[in-house]
Amino acid sequence: MLTIAQITDLHVTTGDDPLNQMRNEQRLRQVLRSIRELKPRPVAIIASGDLVDHGFPEEYAALKTILGEIDIPIYYAVGNHDRRGPFLAAFGGPFAPSDPNGFIQYAVDFGGLRMVVCDTLEEGRDRSGFDAQRADWLDETLAADTETPTIVVMHHPPILSGVRWMDPEPDAPWIGQLADVIGRHDQIRAVLCGHVHRAFHGLLAGRVVATSPATSIQVTLNLSPVDMERPDGREILVAEPPGYVLVVADEGRVTTHTCVAGEFEPAVAYTRPFGFD
Repeated sequence: MLTIAQITDLHVTTGDDPLNQMRNEQRLRQVLRSIRELKPRPVAIIASGDLVDHGFPEEYAALKTILGEIDIPIYYAVGNHDRRGPFLAAFGGPFAPSDPNGFIQYAVDFGGLRMVVCDTLEEGRDRSGFDAQRADWLDETLAADTETPTIVVMHHPPILSGVRWMDPEPDAPWIGQLADVIGRHDQIRAVLCGHVHRAFHGLLAGRVVATSPATSIQVTLNLSPVDMERPDGREILVAEPPGYVLVVADEGRVTTHTCVAGEFEPAVAYTRPFGFD
């Protein structure tokens, strides 16, 4: 058995908003403590985008300091709040390589589980930038190993949460392009995403798509209709506890756990042999 933790939407920031800076840093550290205490400890962490809030070099420097305190290898994907240049200046290397086209995408084999990280960033836009070029890269990368159970990691989820102001258009071309690719590769066990700041699950081309809660604040679960052109004063973000996802791979089987980070009192101890009654 091996485990990998997914964290997402860290939104580390500096300077212009001290309260936001302190809150997001404290919540990230809380998640990292929870991951460090897992048994067994995960072999890796994948940070699946929106690593920082504005894409500034000083934000990536602050993030690097925080993440440098944990002794678990960390891999990276980029989200719509990131910028590739400043990110690569801070984190470029074996755990965040760029492909020949400059996208932050790569594959890692953990022995029994393969992780393929795909770049969905379109700089300056909130929407996914996944396109035909990236679809071709993903298809070729998946075809290079059709036997090892595989998870695909990307920032933008290709399914709808029901929180309308966060969702893509259901007929967006990039969703169809992604569905065509992942539908051809039976070794895919799950597609892991972030972006929506909530945990939810669905299917695309017969594959499970799972999103992780944010380490920063969460999106309020309000599924009522909304006029995207007329603000109505509704709450859109809420300080629910930070969270993460734990991927468990065991002899070809892959499952995901959505985890809440925090300090909780023990409820029951294992003091008698487990029975079947």
